Amino acid sequence: MAATTHTVTNQVPPLVGHDVFATDRVLSEAVERHIEPGILPVALEELGELGRAAGSAQAQKWGVQANAHPPVLRTHDRYGHRVDEVEFHPSWHRLLGHAVSAGLTDAWGRPAGHVRRAAGFLVWTQAEAGHGCPLSMTHAAVPALRTDPELAAVWEPLLTSHTYVQGLRNPREKAGVLFGMGMTEKQGGTDVRSNTTRAEPLSGEGGYLLTGHKWFCSAPMSDGFLVLAQAPGGLSCFLVPRVLPDGSRNVFLIQRLKDKLGNRSNASAEVEFDGTWARLVGEEGRGVRTIIEMVAATRLDCVVGSAGLMRQAVAQAVHHSAYRDAFGGPLIDKPLMRNVLADLALESEAATVLGMRLAAAYDADTDQERAFLRLALPAAKFWVTKRCTAVVGEALECLGGNGYVEESGMPRLLREAPLNSIWEGSGNVQALDVLRALSREPRALDAFLREVGKARGADHRLDAAIKGLLTELADLAGIEARARRLVERFALVLQGSLLVRWAPPEVADTFCASRLGGDGGAVFGTLPHSLDLASVVARARPSAG
Repeated sequence: MAATTHTVTNQVPPLVGHDVFATDRVLSEAVERHIEPGILPVALEELGELGRAAGSAQAQKWGVQANAHPPVLRTHDRYGHRVDEVEFHPSWHRLLGHAVSAGLTDAWGRPAGHVRRAAGFLVWTQAEAGHGCPLSMTHAAVPALRTDPELAAVWEPLLTSHTYVQGLRNPREKAGVLFGMGMTEKQGGTDVRSNTTRAEPLSGEGGYLLTGHKWFCSAPMSDGFLVLAQAPGGLSCFLVPRVLPDGSRNVFLIQRLKDKLGNRSNASAEVEFDGTWARLVGEEGRGVRTIIEMVAATRLDCVVGSAGLMRQAVAQAVHHSAYRDAFGGPLIDKPLMRNVLADLALESEAATVLGMRLAAAYDADTDQERAFLRLALPAAKFWVTKRCTAVVGEALECLGGNGYVEESGMPRLLREAPLNSIWEGSGNVQALDVLRALSREPRALDAFLREVGKARGADHRLDAAIKGLLTELADLAGIEARARRLVERFALVLQGSLLVRWAPPEVADTFCASRLGGDGGAVFGTLPHSLDLASVVARARPSAG
């Protein structure tokens, strides 16, 4: 029977069938800024193809299905043999396969590789963020493995391959592999030096046998893992393959999958090692130093991934407000809603510009840029990932009750938002890492100040904020207790300097007024009303085909 009580009107069309890359002005400008002209046309073609795929109805359907059907652990086969496998919905494999074929595990060996990959990661994970974990781990394993040229020669071509091969078998029989990581244990968490997993060397074989556990093991369906264990010479880094060279399964006992707040499509596991074969990576006793480059690379992905979540949330909020009428006109034209949207757009733009600047520093790979990353990366990881949850929550509210239901996609974004602030070191870990850089690596502060100094004189509020930061650094009393305050200032000054240099004047002006000049409140939507907020919102608006 047809409904006769009312006609459905004033509903917003879905944001589908658009180019996620091309309609993101901030990201496309960053790509053009950081990639040299000779490579740029190829990069833009790649990213355009990926952007159109990410905005398609097909990719959005894959994202919904991968989260509606989370991974399932199979510890044994029908005969009682241990198999320790994780089964995923076909949509997970389609998402992952598309990402690998687009080069999202390939950054270290191609021109402008980090900027191209970071932009692609930001674009594609807007379709579904959970499968970004194995992409990140696989990409980040490369610098750790390069400490052993023999291992790198075998594994790097497989890690950076553009071919996704599903299922576990001898890596030498595969055209591409995925990697995971396991550092944390029950008793230590972030304090990895308290790890109790033992590594006993095998005489004459060059291998070790591991006995112990990992409380969080990322991407347990992967072909190999980098893990930490206590060797005779101290805490060391090891490569644990799932399948041994003779084709037999390594001992890798998956006890259970974590039941997580978000990130539902992705598997995180608790695993036990019981005579598990492993190969030493780097030197005994230098495990943290060996794996730290992997950690740093995944921290950049936390920044870029959070920027992607923010962008998707803000795009949905602006799109909704452009099509939804209330109180006599479109929501986007209401002064108070415009203030909220502009504030959200500002946060999203600052995160994207910062994430892409860090990726460009990886590509440059100079002493100056490495010193800059040493301080800027943990500061950015601290700040951007923390802002993500607040941005997504406010963007959801822009949709009202429509945003609170699963069909909108906003609840999935909100559940995902806190992950990156915890992953690869929570806020306190990042803040303390900044203090460590300040005390042990003075070149890092010099490189940071050189970077923000490029914008000096362009905005009086930025100049005052830089001066205030230096004043903070001059007083070392109680510095650990106020580390978060200090690192927040590092991040805001850096974002402000980048926006002053590269963003439109209305964006830079609004950021400096509200974030550096104190002319803003503790919640979104408290920007000075006299600024050009309409232009800030228009810049953030996506378009659907």
